Amino acid sequence: MSHAPHPAPRAEQPLQGGMLWLAAIVLAAANFIAVLDMTIANVSVPSIAGSLGISSSQGTWVITSYSVAEAIIVPLTGWVAGRFGAVRVFATAMMLFGACSALCGVSDSLGLLVLGRVLQGLSGGSLMPLSQTLLLRIFPKEKAPAAMALWAMTTLVAPVLGPILGGWLCDSFAWPLIFFINVPIALLVAPIAWRMLKRYEAPLLRAPIDTVGLALLIVFVSALQLMLDLGKEHDWFASTGICALAVVAAIGFAAFLIWEFTEKHPIVDLRVFRHRGFAAGVITISLGFGAMFGANVLTPLWLQSYMGYTATWAGLTTAWSGVLAVVCAPLAGKLIAKVDPRRLIFGGLLLLAMVMVVRTVATTDMTYWQIAIPLILMGIGLPFFFVPLTALTLGCVEEHETAAGAGLQNFLRTLSGAVATSAVTTMWENRTSALHAELVGTIDPMGATAKTLAESGMSGDQVRSMLDNLLQGQSVMLATNQIMWLVAAAFLLSAAVIWIAPRPTRSVDMTQAGH
Repeated sequence: MSHAPHPAPRAEQPLQGGMLWLAAIVLAAANFIAVLDMTIANVSVPSIAGSLGISSSQGTWVITSYSVAEAIIVPLTGWVAGRFGAVRVFATAMMLFGACSALCGVSDSLGLLVLGRVLQGLSGGSLMPLSQTLLLRIFPKEKAPAAMALWAMTTLVAPVLGPILGGWLCDSFAWPLIFFINVPIALLVAPIAWRMLKRYEAPLLRAPIDTVGLALLIVFVSALQLMLDLGKEHDWFASTGICALAVVAAIGFAAFLIWEFTEKHPIVDLRVFRHRGFAAGVITISLGFGAMFGANVLTPLWLQSYMGYTATWAGLTTAWSGVLAVVCAPLAGKLIAKVDPRRLIFGGLLLLAMVMVVRTVATTDMTYWQIAIPLILMGIGLPFFFVPLTALTLGCVEEHETAAGAGLQNFLRTLSGAVATSAVTTMWENRTSALHAELVGTIDPMGATAKTLAESGMSGDQVRSMLDNLLQGQSVMLATNQIMWLVAAAFLLSAAVIWIAPRPTRSVDMTQAGH
């Protein structure tokens, strides 16, 4: 990402009315399927593993391979788009995403499927920042908040809908459909986007290739993502391999920082962190998005494992958090220009923290709606946190740095989701085991329940199994409630951090952005 200002695209007759919103829907659809594929395979791993004749641990490479490739390409998108053109890169990435999705769907071996997922991640990762930039490029300045709200809405709703769609397709049809559904969307979106948006292409920048920075980025991101994805199944730092990945990630990250701060044409411009508002906004979005992602990962796991929900019903339950998010996102976009965005962000995060506090008193005999109502309320807070925060963060950097800022913001948001997923699932299992050990002496101390069950005709093994199942269910419930306390604390911390940022001095204008 070069420091040089990006030349403005040549003046063209702007899109208006229905054509403008058609272009907006096309861009939003691209962002939606790219984000959707971050989570759609999560509940499908058992089906994929059984079909290909591999273990569940090998099946997790389906998720890991996409995450690693996506995490690498997101911060590079600005440089690639500046060199080849944002619209050209977007249309090409969309076509490649469809082709790679088809490759995943027809895969009959783990190796071919992983290759398809890597290529899918490399193409899909660039769609997120490019769709954001092009939305703001085609919308008039006065309608920029509406564009930001549309992009944020798809970014928030897609990860929630991913497990639902993945669970339903696997339960009702077959796992290849989770990939095949991308193909018609890609074939439709790519040519329409090129025809409608090529007039907005900016002059190209022939910045030198920072090969050392690129190599260091690939090394440290790959090592970190693999450590996060594989750590739990290998008992974390008890494993030599995980320790080696941690060392490689740490050394690679330190070398990357040193190189990029001293390189004349860095591939990722880290100097944008000199802006206090950008740094505070990125910390806020990392904490807040990580907390949200952690809660969204844990909820369907709990519902499927211990509440008797199928994958489809667990997905439908968690989907409620996206309902009011869709309704409130346009309102949040309109309020950006009228209200200090820090107040909107603080209010949204405070509401999310309060919802999480409510979820800390959950019980194993909760009804469907007792579980769903807090998730519905989450949908109010999410857009007021995410929409103005995106605008504030990019409004705190200089205009020619917007490309670097958008890429880094998307990269750290993606990375925070990966870190949160590993941290939450590991802590959940550890706390469940610890609580099980603590509670084992308190269940039926006098033996009355065991005696009653035995008298009803159960064998000794059946009695012990039933009591252990009851104990495990309560241990999981208590562990889940404790994790929700931590999620609430993360939301509160992110709400406090946003006040470090000054009020932005300009509105977001990405018409000069490189990606």
